[in-house]
Amino acid sequence: MKNSYLLAILSGLLLALAWPTYGVPLLAFIGFVPLLLAEKHIRESNYKRKGTKVFFTAYLAFIIWNSITTWWIWYSTPFGMFFALAVNSLLMTIVFSLYHFVAKRLPAKIHLIFLPAIWMAFEKFHLNWDFSWPWLNLGNAFSQYTTWIQWYEYTGTFGGALWIWIINIGVFTTIVKYQESKNRRILSKGIARNVLLIAIPIIFSLFLLKNYEESSQKAAITLLQPNIDPYSQKYDISNLQMAKSLVKLAEPVVTSNTNYVIAPETALAKGSSIDAFDNATEKMVLQNFVSQYPNMQFITGVDFYRHYPQKEKPTITANFYGQNGWFDFYNAAVQVGKNNISEKYIKSKLVVGVENFPFKNVLEPLLGDVMLDLGGTVAMRATQKDRSVFFSNDKVFAAAPIICYESIYGEFVTGYVKNGANFLAIITNDAWWDNTQGHKQHLSYARLRAIETRKSVARSANTGISAFINEKGEVTKTLAYNAKGSLSGEVTINNKETFYVKYGDYIARLSVLFAGMILLYAIARKKQ
Repeated sequence: MKNSYLLAILSGLLLALAWPTYGVPLLAFIGFVPLLLAEKHIRESNYKRKGTKVFFTAYLAFIIWNSITTWWIWYSTPFGMFFALAVNSLLMTIVFSLYHFVAKRLPAKIHLIFLPAIWMAFEKFHLNWDFSWPWLNLGNAFSQYTTWIQWYEYTGTFGGALWIWIINIGVFTTIVKYQESKNRRILSKGIARNVLLIAIPIIFSLFLLKNYEESSQKAAITLLQPNIDPYSQKYDISNLQMAKSLVKLAEPVVTSNTNYVIAPETALAKGSSIDAFDNATEKMVLQNFVSQYPNMQFITGVDFYRHYPQKEKPTITANFYGQNGWFDFYNAAVQVGKNNISEKYIKSKLVVGVENFPFKNVLEPLLGDVMLDLGGTVAMRATQKDRSVFFSNDKVFAAAPIICYESIYGEFVTGYVKNGANFLAIITNDAWWDNTQGHKQHLSYARLRAIETRKSVARSANTGISAFINEKGEVTKTLAYNAKGSLSGEVTINNKETFYVKYGDYIARLSVLFAGMILLYAIARKKQ
């Protein structure tokens, strides 16, 4: 068993060292191999309670991987970090234990198909349930090496996950065959085959990159980075003061040709009535600024609320504040133009524990109003069903107002594009995690959305890294972490839909089908 634990430690380290933004993604192609060897050793041994041994071996590997890559949650809350690491590692371990269950009952040709299928089914599930945390979905591993994955416009990140699993299983079977035969020819042929399987997608990607032509139509954009400390400053500044500060940041750099000024998530953080915002003084300040320029729109994040005076709970997301009644809170984006009515979008992918009470109907009666503080304002927030798009007055430009955490969800982002968005406007606040890998990974994942949709990205961050990213996923301009200022540039306007935009996570859906069929077959075979 000691050897199995050593192999698990090696797997955890390899997967962690493959991760952006410091890692080498080639290691992801062999990251699972030691763990697979450990599982095979346990399965074919005379140990009692093999399933328990596989469980703890896998948990060791996954807790190492999770800890090294996402330890930075500590800066928002130590408890939240321990909870996230423990639960995400547990979920991965359950998936691997299901593989062990199937491997005991079915031949290798079947159970080695089941493994990538059940893993990708898990990743798809992890994108959509209440405890969603897809930060370590395998396809994200290549976010710093976008020259390798231009074909994500056809597959999305699940294409990357499938690629990683094909190579891991190929290397694993090569090692097993060599151990059984001691034939070096088998080893050399296996290595050559797997090197070729790594090289072919990269060559295809380079071909796509060389021949890809970006749209010639462009929008001029200024990004604002106010660099407000969310722990000590943000909620002490009135919305009127903040609006004036944003205008002051923008004034020296905007021109008559500027199409958009974009400010970060919850830049106006003091709380504003969603029903009265268009008459608020902070909105008037922004509108007066916009009216001085012929083509300008102003996008910013706003912390909204809606008040319900009645005694009964009006919505499932409402929060109760004693004599003041019920409130719904919204993390929103608004577009202020020359029209008196601003466009609004309400964030719909919420951070677990901060903005979303998971399984509220079930857990609230048992636990009361308990939230896990993973950084930010702890309150249940409301969402909207569809993705809104912010159009310019002439309808030429259409911004996808993606708010923070939403930018790590590939198929979710395609919803904006299907509704007409021709560039991605990401507004975020990455200050919660200090100057760690957290905010760097968050920026890096935005590069994947650019390739999947072939849409340029304009990313405004408060104390993060504001950036422009082109349709190829290349970062063209940045404003450094912890810097206050503005960043002006251009983004291309692309109205075409990629294969991935049209069909989404089809690889994951097929994986769910295959995994379910194989699992049922394994259960039925056990009964026989």
